[in-house]
Amino acid sequence: MAPEARAALVSALGDAVRFDVPLSRFTSLRVGGAADALAAPPDRAALRRCLRACAEHRLPVTVLGGGFNTLVRDGGIEGVVLRLQPLRALRRDPQGNLVAEAGVSHATMTRHCVEQGLAGLEFAAGIPGSVGGWVAMNAGVPEREVKDVVRAVEVMDAEGASRCLPAEALGFAYRRSRLPEGAVVVAAAFRVHESAREKVQGEVDRHLAKRARSQPLDVPSCGSVFKNPPGDFAGRLIEAAGLKGERVGGAEISEVHANFIVNRGGATARDVLTLIDEARRRVRERMGVELEPEVRIVGREAA
Repeated sequence: MAPEARAALVSALGDAVRFDVPLSRFTSLRVGGAADALAAPPDRAALRRCLRACAEHRLPVTVLGGGFNTLVRDGGIEGVVLRLQPLRALRRDPQGNLVAEAGVSHATMTRHCVEQGLAGLEFAAGIPGSVGGWVAMNAGVPEREVKDVVRAVEVMDAEGASRCLPAEALGFAYRRSRLPEGAVVVAAAFRVHESAREKVQGEVDRHLAKRARSQPLDVPSCGSVFKNPPGDFAGRLIEAAGLKGERVGGAEISEVHANFIVNRGGATARDVLTLIDEARRRVRERMGVELEPEVRIVGREAA
């Protein structure tokens, strides 16, 4: 990164920006190279300054969020990696919606809904990450997705201008949304309704128990690696192809759920990518199905 670009970021963010930071510490899979710059703006004004500095110096911006559902290649990420964890306000609006800033975690959202007796978001219990990532990837379970509960999303563009978009403007589809080019999710308003705390807690517990039974939660992973093809499940296809337990280096196709790749220790992004390629090849050849990655793959190949 050019010295003048570094200076502009420091001017905009002070000690909220660091340089050449290994991203393996900030991703759930615990792999990945370094970010040229890692920025965590403490508020919207700082985020605005950061985005304007990036635009002025033509620095690519990658939003990392909670680091889930993301695989960072071993060469790291060019430009600025943006983490919005400091933006974590949570409130009800006059219409009764639950408005959460992008950095609010799934655990905080779930706990708040239980404490306040707010129903409607129980399906998201245990879905890792934060609100910004939920919206960007239309997170969910087979029965329900973010698109079913989000009313509006506040975004900030590359010039630092904010606007509120209705849900129907975001083109939600299976595990994706069509955010405007260069837009960063700042907050989202979710449809909720009042209910008994015990009832909300019961639904949350049910979803958490289901995840604990079916997913490898005790080792680093990036969540579901592939989207489920129409009428089938990626995990079933990968298991049927005989790949459960397949290892490359420190990466392994989970014995618990074949649509998860886990880090057994010392894995690299290249190990994970090799397993992804092998799963796609084997399922294509044996079942005639083309698996589409759900995990977001970002960054540069190692030199």
